[in-house]
Order: sequence, then structure tokens, then C-alpha cells
Amino acid sequence: MSSLMPDSCIFLLLVVLQLGAHAVEGVWPLPQKLLSSRERYTLEPRTLYFVYGRESSAQEGCSVLDAAFKRYFSLIFPEYTAGRLYHEISLDLLNGLNSESSSMYIKLIADYILRLTTGLETFSQLVYQDDDDTYFVNKTYIKDFPRFQFRGLMLDTSRHYLPLRTIFKTLDAMAYNKFNVFHWHIVDDPSFPFQSLAFPDLSRKGAFHPMTHIYTQSDVRKVISYARMRGIRVLPEFDSPGHTKSWGQGQPDLLTPCYTGNTPTGSVGPVNPALPSTYKFMWALLKEVTSVFPDSYIHLGGDEVNFSCWKSNPDIRTFMQKMGFGTDFAKLEGFYIENIVNITSALNKTSIVWQEVFDNHIQVSNLSLSVVEVWKAGCYLCKVRKVTKARLRVILAAPWYLDQPHNWAHYYNVWPLAFKGTEEQKKLVIGGEACMWGEYVDASNLAPRLWPRASATAERLWSDENQTNSLDKAFPRLNEFRCRLLRRGIQAEPLSVGHCKYEYEGI
Repeated sequence: MSSLMPDSCIFLLLVVLQLGAHAVEGVWPLPQKLLSSRERYTLEPRTLYFVYGRESSAQEGCSVLDAAFKRYFSLIFPEYTAGRLYHEISLDLLNGLNSESSSMYIKLIADYILRLTTGLETFSQLVYQDDDDTYFVNKTYIKDFPRFQFRGLMLDTSRHYLPLRTIFKTLDAMAYNKFNVFHWHIVDDPSFPFQSLAFPDLSRKGAFHPMTHIYTQSDVRKVISYARMRGIRVLPEFDSPGHTKSWGQGQPDLLTPCYTGNTPTGSVGPVNPALPSTYKFMWALLKEVTSVFPDSYIHLGGDEVNFSCWKSNPDIRTFMQKMGFGTDFAKLEGFYIENIVNITSALNKTSIVWQEVFDNHIQVSNLSLSVVEVWKAGCYLCKVRKVTKARLRVILAAPWYLDQPHNWAHYYNVWPLAFKGTEEQKKLVIGGEACMWGEYVDASNLAPRLWPRASATAERLWSDENQTNSLDKAFPRLNEFRCRLLRRGIQAEPLSVGHCKYEYEGI
């Protein structure tokens, strides 16, 4: 799985939509440039096929594209499961357009194979049917590329366990929306469903159920493979030193004992940063995690650390005096975070941390190699400005918390770079993500809570904001895209009163 590499430009000479009675409203997310024509062509599923361009560096046997061809044939023509093609879709990498053929054809050109899958998604949205269910596509030229390289969606599988097929269905919908990062908040206080082979008691004692509510390493590999075939990276998060109650059930002495005076209360707090055994454990766990998750980034958390238990513990206070921290518990937190960041660096991974690591003025020598995720409400762009002024990269999540009861327009009217800063600062905003925390979400209601509200985030992260600053213009496109999601089996909630030609028919 690749690192945070820049997305490449996608150039599509497509036979695209007519703005007529039966034509679609447009593509979601909106391409950077789309020049359409009223000249339309009929598509015949039984004679349509995908081929590789003769000079393409990708050829038959490329697993990502071979699978994408089959997948998108079924998405474009859901009534057909097989067929040969008459009209040619030619995929060329970094080659010019052919003009030698007099027949209608569609050509996709890109300099990165996984970006061709987003080109196929665009094409699939350009095909439409008339009242007789004849398929059409209109002539157009599209030049497209994402505005931000990091376009993420976070799922929380600790507060409620999500079955694999629910995760797969979410990855499908992410691909339709051109999200490219699945941020997997896999463990937290309530449960530890990740099955560690090095520390089996973590899930054996920390999961909701040690057999039915866990993700084996085989499960994780399946998710990573499924995501990869759709151009999506999988970013794991193992949040510490807070949010670790479930960890302590399977790892003795990891968490800090809390005290009242000189008497232990029996409760525990964050990870104990004073013990050498803590870092030995974290090294072994993170070494295993990074071997299972091949992405070059790992999310280390670092948010919402409650200092009260640390303050109550006499051994912690003694350690702080020894280290010269006095009574500044932010320095203790910084000591822990620096050790964990050093571990991930030694494992050749780049760290992502929540904004508290920056807010608490934690001095981490190699934090400059990390990415700060801004999540707190309020003047979040003020925080983005401060973080980028410190020359740190930023992922923006604050305006896109989908567990909040806002409609799609709330998430659409977000301007990630609308802060006072230099162009160099704004280049440090590498993207953003929509976050779905799991307190009140499980497999029964995840999809309608996500879609199409997350689609608003997807367009904001992909498209030119100058072309997508009107709710009135966006609504008909999103409404039609929502209907398309329903036909593809994604249970997306309605935006308003109305209907879809193909309503959701269940699982």
C-alpha cells in the first residue's frame, strides 16, 4: 500500500451526458473540467468491452484494472452479468489520444494505475437510460484530478463491532465517492477487537466477545486487499495513552493505577508512561501492527488524555520529579508521545496524531515528520493556521463529524483553506476526512448515517471549490447520485421529498 503520494491527473475523453429529459444531472464529485456535447451514442451491453491501449504500460494481468473492468461493467449494466463490447474503452498510461478509429470510443489516460479506477467511476456515472431502458452516453471531454491528496473516511469499530461485509460495503461506497483513505479506528476504551498474535489476551479479554467480535489478521488482510482493489489505503489507529481501558484487561500493569491519597482506588487511567515495560510492550505491539498494515502511515491518537489519575499516583509524581517535569503533566504526556513516535519512526512509519499533541505544546523532536489531525469544533481554521505556521502537515476533520445531527449542506459548506496564511502554509493541508464515531452506530444503521452526507465531504475534498459553492446547483447532482447509490445497494438516506426510479430493495 502506498504512502501519501500525490494523486495524478486523470484525463478522460468520454462520450458523456446530454442535458436532456433523460440525461443525468452530472457527476459526483464534480470533475475539474467537463466539456459536454449533445451528440449521444447508444451503448449495447452485449457488445461492449474494455481493452488496454496498445502502448499502455498496464496490460492484461494487472489485477487492479482487470477486477475494475468486471466490477464497472456490472455497475454500468446491472441487468447484465456478462457480455462482449462493441464500443471500446481504452486505458492508456501517459499516451496521447488515438484518432485513427472512426467508431465511437472512450479513452482514459492517467499516470497512476489506481487513478484509472476513479476514471471508470466517472464514466459509470455518465451512462444513463431512457424510458425504454436503452443505455446512452454523450460525447464530452473531461480533465480531472483531486484537489487534496488525503480524502478519508473514519470508522470506529471499538464502540460497536462492524462485520466485515459492512466494512466491504462501506469501501464500495467510498470508491463511488472517490475517497482514498479508510481510517480504521479499530480499538478504543470499550473494546479491543484486533487480534494480536504477540499479545492474544488483548482481544481475548478486551473484545466484546473473543470469538465473534474480533478481527483476525486474516480479516485485516482481506480488508486491505478489498480496499486496494478500489484505490483505497487502510490507515490503522491505535490511540494511546488515553482511550486504552480495553487494553488493560489483557495487558497487566500497562495502565496507571489511580489513588485517593495513598490508597489505590481500584480504577485505572491512561497508559503508565513511567515504566520501561510500557515501551517494551508498545514496541512489540506496534511492530506487529505495522507488519499487518502495510501503509507507510499509522495514527497514534494522543487525544483527550485525562491527567487526574496520573496526578493521583505517587509513583508517577516521583518519576516526574526525577525527570525534571515538576507538576507539568503535559511534559509527561510529551515524554510518552515522543517515545511512541520514535518507535514508529524506527519501524519506518510516519505518525499521525490528534491535535492535542500540538495544543499541549508537547515538545517532540521528530514531530515535524508527523501529521496533525485537527478535530475540535470552534475556530478550527484558526488551529489549522497555527499548525501550518509551525510547518506541520494537517488533516482536517473538525467540520465533518458525521455522528452529529447535521444535514448534507452543513458538511458541504466547508472551505478548508479559508484561513489567513501563506501559500506554503496552505500546501501543508494535505486533505481531510469524515469521521463516524460509533456510540450510536452499528451495522444496522451505518450506511444511512454515512450516505449521502459523507458525499458532501467527498466533493469538497475532490472538486474545485469555486465550481462547487452553490447548494442549489449541488442538490440535483447529489440527489441523483444518492439514487445511484441505492441502485448499487448502498442504503443512502433521502435528502428531501421525492423518489428514485430504482428504490432500495434491501440486502
